[in-house]
Amino acid sequence: MEENKFNFSEDEVQAKKNQNVEESKKAVKKDAEGLFKSIYVFFKELLDFRDDTDRDATIEAIKADIPFKGATAWILICSIFVASIGLNADSTAVVIGAMLISPLMGGPILGIGMSIAINDIDTLRKSLINLATMLVLSLLTAFLFFKFFPLGNQETSELLGRVKPDIRDVLIAFFGGLALIIARTKRGTIASVIFGVAIATALMPPLCTAGYGLAHGNWTYFLGAMNLFTINTIFIALATFIVLKLLRFPMLKYANSAKRRRTARFAALVAVVVMIYPTITFLRVLKSSGFENDYNNFISNEIKLNQELWFQNGTLNSDEKKITLYFNGEISEATESDLLNEIKGYDKISDFKLEIFGNKNRSFDKISDAYDRAIRDLDEKDHIISGLRNEIEVLQEELRLVNGGSSVISFTNLSRDAKVRFNDLTYFSYAKTLESKDFINTDTLQVATVKWNESLSDSLIVIKEKQLTDWLKEELKAKRVILKRN
Repeated sequence: MEENKFNFSEDEVQAKKNQNVEESKKAVKKDAEGLFKSIYVFFKELLDFRDDTDRDATIEAIKADIPFKGATAWILICSIFVASIGLNADSTAVVIGAMLISPLMGGPILGIGMSIAINDIDTLRKSLINLATMLVLSLLTAFLFFKFFPLGNQETSELLGRVKPDIRDVLIAFFGGLALIIARTKRGTIASVIFGVAIATALMPPLCTAGYGLAHGNWTYFLGAMNLFTINTIFIALATFIVLKLLRFPMLKYANSAKRRRTARFAALVAVVVMIYPTITFLRVLKSSGFENDYNNFISNEIKLNQELWFQNGTLNSDEKKITLYFNGEISEATESDLLNEIKGYDKISDFKLEIFGNKNRSFDKISDAYDRAIRDLDEKDHIISGLRNEIEVLQEELRLVNGGSSVISFTNLSRDAKVRFNDLTYFSYAKTLESKDFINTDTLQVATVKWNESLSDSLIVIKEKQLTDWLKEELKAKRVILKRN
C-alpha cells in the first residue's frame, strides 16, 4: 500500500506539468505588467509638468510682458541699433548680444497664443496692438540706421541668412516657442530658457534685415525677412496655444452667454485663420527643402565625383522646375544623356527640366594645346631676348673701346643736368669727334654746342661758358672740352 501512495498515472503527471507551466506564464505576465507599469510611471514623472504649473501666475506673467512702452521701448530701440550694427559688421557675437539685452519680444506673441487658448479677447487686442507697435518701432529704427549709417551697407552673410527661411527655421520657431511657454508655465520662471529662446527664435535680426531692405529699396530682402519674422511669430503663438490647451488652462467666463458664444466663435475663427498660414508655409518650405536637398545630392554624387566633368556652377529654379548646369569644356551627348537618366533617381527633382551648357571653345584638350603653344612661344621669346641682350652687351663694349675705354655718357642725363645748372641755356648738343694732326695718330675731342638766352650780355656769356666748360670736364672725365656757340 505504501508503494501505491506515490504511484501516479501518466495523465496525472501531465496535468501537474501543465499546471506548473500555466503558473509560470502568469508569473511572467505579472512581472512584465509590473515592468511596463514601472516604465510608464517613470516616464510620466519625468515628462509630466502639469503638477508644476501655476496657471494664475503664468497668465499674469504673460500679460505683464505684453506692453511695450517707457523704458522697455527705449531698450528695444537700443537693442535694434546694436543688432543692426552686428548685421552690418557681419558679427554673430554682436547680434547675439543685442538679443540678450533686448526686452522679451515674445511677450505679445505669447499673449496672442494665450488669449486664443482661453478666449480672452481683451488680451488678444492688447497683444496685437503691442505687437504692431513693436514691429513699427523696430522697422523704423533699423530703417534709419541703414539709411543714414555712413560706413557703407554691404550685404553680409548675417543679412543673407535672414532672407530665405527653410524648414529648419520653422522647427526652431515651433520648438523654441514650446520651450518658452513651458518655461513660463513653470513655478519660478527659468530665465536661462527665456534668454535661450530669445536667441534661438531670433525675432530681432529679421526685423533689422527688413529695415535694411526698406532703406535700400530691396523688396526681396524685405519680404524674405518679414516672412521669417511671420513664421517665428505664428509658430511661437501656435506652440503657446497647444501647450495651454494641453494643460487645460481655464477658459475665460463671461456673464453674458451671447458674448461668450461670440467670443468663442471669434477665437476659433482666429485660430483657424492663424493655422492656415503656418500649415501652408510648413508644406511649402518642406517641399522647397526637399528640392534643395535632392539637388545638392545630385550635384555632389553625380557631377562633382565625376573626374571627367569640369563643373563650374549650377542654379535651381523650384518655381519653373528647372535645373541649369554650366561646365567648362565640351559636354558630349553621351554625358548629357547619362545626367538626364541619373536625375530620375532623385524623387523630388526627377521631373525637373535639366539644361546643360558646356563651353565648346574651352575643351580640356584645346586648353592643353593652347597652354603648350604659349609655353613654346615664351621659350622662343626668351631665346630672342637673350640674344638681343648679348648683342647689346657687345655693342656697349665696342662703343666703350671706341671711346677710349671710357664709360658711355647718357646724353639725356647730361643735357638735363646742364639745363638745371645753367638755366639760361636754350640749346645744347654734345658729341665726340676724332681728329689727327699728323694723319697718323688719332685724338678724341669732346665737343659741346650751346645757345644762350639773347637777353644775356656778352661778358656774362663768357663767364657762364667758362663755368659750363669746367663742369663738362668734370662730368665727362675729360682733360679738354671744346665749347662752341651756336
